[in-house]
Amino acid sequence: MRLVKARVQNYRSIRDTGWFDVESLKTIFVGPNEAGKTAVLQALQQLNPTKGLPGFDPLRDYPRSSYNDITTKKVDPATTKVVEGVFSLEPEDMTEIPKGFESCTYVFGKYLNNSPWHGLENAPPTPTYGSIRKDLARLMAHVDSRTPGGDGTVQVVLPSSELTAITAGWNDATGLKVATIGGLQGWLKKVFPTIEEGSEDESRYDKIIAQLEIDLNRDKTLALLHSRLPIFVLFNNYFRVKPLIHLEHLATRIESKVLDDDQYDYGNKCLLSLLGFTARELSSMGRATEPAVGDLPGLKQYRDQLDKRTYQLNAASVRLTEEIRSVWVPDAGRAEADKLRVQADSQYLKVVVEDDLGVEIELDQRSEGFQWLVSFFVVFFAEAADRHENAVLLLDEPGLSLHGLKQRDFRKTISRLAEKNQTLYTTHSPFLVGPDELDLVRVVEMTDRKVGTKINTNLTAGDPAALLPLQEALGYDLAQSLFAQQRNLVLEGLTDYWYIEALAQLLRESGDVDLDQRIACVPANCAGKVVYYATILHAQKLKVAALLDSDAAGDQAASQESLVHALGNKGILRTKDFYNGPVKGPEIEDMLRETLVAAAKTELGWDVSAKAALQTTRPIVDVFEDGIKDFSKFKLAKAFLRWARAHSGSDLTATEKSDSIKMLTTINKILK
Repeated sequence: MRLVKARVQNYRSIRDTGWFDVESLKTIFVGPNEAGKTAVLQALQQLNPTKGLPGFDPLRDYPRSSYNDITTKKVDPATTKVVEGVFSLEPEDMTEIPKGFESCTYVFGKYLNNSPWHGLENAPPTPTYGSIRKDLARLMAHVDSRTPGGDGTVQVVLPSSELTAITAGWNDATGLKVATIGGLQGWLKKVFPTIEEGSEDESRYDKIIAQLEIDLNRDKTLALLHSRLPIFVLFNNYFRVKPLIHLEHLATRIESKVLDDDQYDYGNKCLLSLLGFTARELSSMGRATEPAVGDLPGLKQYRDQLDKRTYQLNAASVRLTEEIRSVWVPDAGRAEADKLRVQADSQYLKVVVEDDLGVEIELDQRSEGFQWLVSFFVVFFAEAADRHENAVLLLDEPGLSLHGLKQRDFRKTISRLAEKNQTLYTTHSPFLVGPDELDLVRVVEMTDRKVGTKINTNLTAGDPAALLPLQEALGYDLAQSLFAQQRNLVLEGLTDYWYIEALAQLLRESGDVDLDQRIACVPANCAGKVVYYATILHAQKLKVAALLDSDAAGDQAASQESLVHALGNKGILRTKDFYNGPVKGPEIEDMLRETLVAAAKTELGWDVSAKAALQTTRPIVDVFEDGIKDFSKFKLAKAFLRWARAHSGSDLTATEKSDSIKMLTTINKILK
C-alpha cells in the first residue's frame, strides 16, 4: 500500500495540520525552526511504529496549553484523533481483495490513547434491510408454499414465522451488518433445499446472499489491509555507529537489558545485525583457543569459524564501501573514501577507513558528515533486511552535517531508496530540494501558536522564512545555469518549466524527439520579466530564445523593443506558432487541453470535461477557473507532472503530441 494523504491533530505544537497529499515516492517538508516538522514525522510514525516504540502519552503529547481539557474530562483520549492516513492499494494488495472492493482506499488512524481505528473509502456501502425486504418477502412466500402444511391443512410452524422473529424490530434503514445478520443467514441456509434450481426464487436467493456478504467482505478487506499496513520507520541524526566496540561489554548490556544509551547501542546493534552475528557470538570467537596439536577436526572447526567471521565482515565492508562511494564523490581526484573496513580483533570490533595512501583511520577521526553517512547506511541496511521491507521511511533532517554538494549527491540516494520504500523527509537545505522536485514539497509553518502547525500542499506560506529553502534552491540552480549553459530557453514561469521538462521526458522516452540536453530552461517568474532575463543572457553572448504564451501578457512582452533587439523575431517563440486548435490566444496549457482535463479529473477530482467540450474556443485555464473553486495553475501543472510519471508520450492525443514535437523541434533548431 502507498500513503496518499495524511492528517495530524492534537499533538504537541499541532492543533490540526489539515489534510496534506503525500507523493508516491518521496515527499519533502520544508519550513523554519519550531514550525513542527519533526512533530509531524513523529506523529506519522505512530500509524504503525516499529516494535518496542512507546505510543502516545497524553501528558507529554497533547498540546500543553490545552491539557486542562483532559484533566477536567472535556477531552477523552479514547475519542481524540491524533494521526490518520489514507492508503491506496498496489496490485499485490488486490490479489486477495474480495470482489467489489478492488478500487477502495484504506483509512487508518490512532487516537490519543493509542487505540486504532480504520475504514474504507470508495467501497460498496453496507446494504440495508430495505434493499432485500421485497425479495425476501417473495422468497418467504415461496418457501411457505413448499412446506408441508403450508396450505393450512396441518398446524405447523411456517418458515415465515421464524423469519418474522429474526427480523423483529428491523426497518428499511437497518444495516445488514455482520453482527446482526447471523440469524438471517442461518434461516436462508435452512430453507435453501426447498428452492427449485434455476427458478426465479433461486435468483432472489443469490441476490439476497450477495447483499448479506457485502459487510462480511468489508470486514475481510479491512483485516487484510490492516495486515499489510506498512511500518513507519523514523531515522534521526542520533543513531551513530561507534568506531570501536567492546564486544563482551555490549553482549552483557544486551543480555541484561541494561543499556548505557539506547541511541548509542542502537547503531552498534544494527552493525552487528548487518554482519550477521550477535555480540555474544563475536565475543566468543575472540576468546576461542586454538585446538591441540594433532586435533585435525578441531583445527578445521577453528579455522572455519574464523574464516566465516572474516568473510562476513569483508562482505559487509564491500557493500558499505560501494554505497558510500555512490554518494561521497572524491574531491579533486582524491580518493576520500577508498575503502571502509569492519575488523574484529579479539574483543574489539573496529570500523576504519583506508585512505588513498593505504593508511587505516578510525571512523571517528573522519568528518561528521562522513560518520553520519556511514551510520545511515548501516542502520538502513540492517533494518531493511529485517522487518522494514514494507516500510515508509521518515527522515528527519537527513545529511545535516554533509557539505552542500554532498547533500545534492545524497538527494539522489534518497530517490533511490524511495523507489522501494516510500520516503518523507524534512530539510532546511536547498541542496536536498531539486529544481525538478518543487511539486514534491510541502511547506510547514506555524504563524500563530494558537492555530498551531499547518501544512500547505501549495508552494505558499504566511511566513516567508518557510519558503527560504525553495528560494535558495531555485536561486542556486538559476545561478548555476544562468551563465554556465551556452543555450538558454527563457520561460514565463515555473509551471511552464514543468510542462516543458515533462513533455521533453515523455517524448524522449517514446523516441519522438529529444530536447537538446545542453539547453537550460530558465523560468522568469512572469511574462514581464522574460525581457530582463533574455537581455542579461544575450549580453553575455549566449544563445537565447524565449517561449511566451499567446495571451495578453505574452503579447505585451513579445512586442517590447529590447526583447526583439536581443533575440530577433526568430528567437521569440509563441505558443500559437505550434498550437493546432480553435483557441485564439493559446497558453501552453491549451496545447495539452484534453490530457489536462483527464489528468485533473483523476489526480485532483476536478471534472470540467462537460464545460471543456462545450467551450472549445475558450482557454482551458479559464474553463478551470470558472468550474473549480480555489483553482490554481500550480495544482494543475502538478497534476500533469504526476500523470506524466505514470504515462508515456503515446498517451498524449495525436494533436497534442504533434504540437509538442513541433515545439521542441523548433526550440532545438533555434538554439542549435
